[in-house]
Formats: sequence, C-alpha cells, structure tokens
Amino acid sequence: MAKKIRIIDTTLRDGSHAIRHTYSPEQAGKIAAALAKAGAPTIECGHGDGISGSSCQYGFMKYDEYEVLQAVLDNAGDAKVGILLLPGIGTVEDLKRAHEMGAGLVRVATHVTEADVGEQHIKMARELGMEAIGFLMMSHMEPPEKILEQAKKFESYGASAVYMADSAGAMVPDDAAARVSYLKEHLSLPVGFHAHNNLGLAIGNSLAAVNAGADYIDGTLRGLGAGAGNAPHEVLTAVFHKLGIETGEDLYAIMDAAEDNIPELGVQMIIDKYALSIGYAGVYSSFFLHAKRAADRYGLDARDILIELGRLRTVGGQEDMILDVAYRLAQQKKEK
Repeated sequence: MAKKIRIIDTTLRDGSHAIRHTYSPEQAGKIAAALAKAGAPTIECGHGDGISGSSCQYGFMKYDEYEVLQAVLDNAGDAKVGILLLPGIGTVEDLKRAHEMGAGLVRVATHVTEADVGEQHIKMARELGMEAIGFLMMSHMEPPEKILEQAKKFESYGASAVYMADSAGAMVPDDAAARVSYLKEHLSLPVGFHAHNNLGLAIGNSLAAVNAGADYIDGTLRGLGAGAGNAPHEVLTAVFHKLGIETGEDLYAIMDAAEDNIPELGVQMIIDKYALSIGYAGVYSSFFLHAKRAADRYGLDARDILIELGRLRTVGGQEDMILDVAYRLAQQKKEK
C-alpha cells in the first residue's frame, strides 16, 4: 500500500508574514477556493502569529481576522479549516469563537520546551469536538529526547497529533530525520513536520521527515511564509506524486492555485542575506521583517542583530528584544 501524506496548507496563516498580514477577505476566499478545488485536505488561516496575533508587537492585520476566517470557511468546500493558537496571544475564548464559526482544527503552538502552557487549549478543543494538534516551535534548539518529553505532554492532554516546527529554518535533513524517527518510535500519535526555507532545505527536510515516518507535512503556495518562506505546496505535491506517495490532491490544480493567486500579492520568496542569517543563527523566522526595520532605525546591519538574537537563544514571543538588541548594538557602535 502506498504511503499517504496529509499536507496542511498554511498559505493563509504563515504566508501572512510575507505580506505583512494584509490578506483581504476576498483574497483569502479566492485562495481557499483554489486550494479546495485542488483537493487540499486542510487549510490553516489567520494572523501569522495565530489567532489574536494582530497587535503592535506582532504586526496589525489590515482586515478583521474573523472576517478573513469567515471568507475562508465560505470557500473551503470539503477542506477542514484550522487556526493556529499561541497560548498567551490567543485565548480559550478565541478558540470557542473560531469553533462556533466552523473551524474544525486548532494547532496549539508553544516553544519546544513549554508544551505545558497549551494544556487548557488542547483540552478545550477536544471538549468542543475539534481536532487538536500540539505544535512545538523552534524544534532545532533541543535534542530528540527533549522533544519527546514535550510531545508526551501534548499526548497526555489529548492531542490528536504532534508537530515539530523548524521555525528558524535551521535544520538540515539529518536533524529532521532524527527527530521525526525518534518521535515515531516512542509516540502513538501521528507526527508532523513544518519546514522553513532559510537554508534552502525546506523540501529536503520535509522529504527526510517523510522518509523517517512523518504523517503530516506543511506547505504554502509558492513557499509564502516568514523568513525565506515555507516548503512550496505545489513542489511538495509534485515530489510526493513522483515518489508514489499519495496526497489526495490534483497536482495541476495545486500548480494553478499557486500560479494564479500568489504573484498578484506582489511578493516573491528568496533566500537573501537576512533570511540566510536567520537559518544560520537559528532565529525565529518571523523576526525577519522586525530586524530589518530595527536595522534601518539604528543604522545597523540586520545580520548583526539576527546573529546576536541567535547567540542569546531568543524564541518566538520575544519580538520586543529585537529593538533592545538593536539599541545596544548601536550604542556599542558609537563607543568604538
């Protein structure tokens, strides 16, 4: 029997970072309809930092997040629509509202060592009858044994699957394979992998994860996402079909969804020197645009900011430290 992979499309969530959270309901509905036509099983949408992420710290959405969610729900066809929730940003009340609107999936995202902060959200999602997935961010920062410890917590809360997110795009294929295979050996749940492309390895790492036993893989149309973006959904589908791995998707229709929708957003994902620095330093990919703005403000090279953030082992949720680091580096520069 051929292996089957579930691709969770996060163009309308992680892709939001790349366009500064400006999806209109019309744009989001159009993309959701194209994904549904292609047979995409799951569509995640919302602010790049999850539900209620629209803020001065993470960047404001141009349109109301619930209007965007409604547009996706109205156009998703048979696809399951999901949200991302970061405890401390999104709340149980946000989760309930999304569920009432029709969202059937939540991925509860925590730092790789902090699964316990997601306990109430996983349990509430299951109580509501939603699919609830534990999502461990910055998984490159810890060894497989530590990741398993946290994954077991999600399992005990009732999670239906556990994801490892290479949020910095810092892994190489051996890293992805080692972590996935270790979780598959010791967990009874499906295991997912979320890649970023800062080192140009999003497809390679995703394939290594699948070969190691991953059940779910994330992708975005044209690789739209934070940093240098995510694994391109249409490329993943083509690679998997070429290898005889089932996705349940129409390859041409996924290609068309990417070709017909993403260029009009006016952004192209590339591995520039800043994105490469993120992957090299192991820094959260959504720090990308924040570091650029801080560098312009203080007359610095954004790479110095990113490398210092990596040295300090900063994690998602510490965006406020970007300005602190930039200010300190600027003061040091003046003193020289």
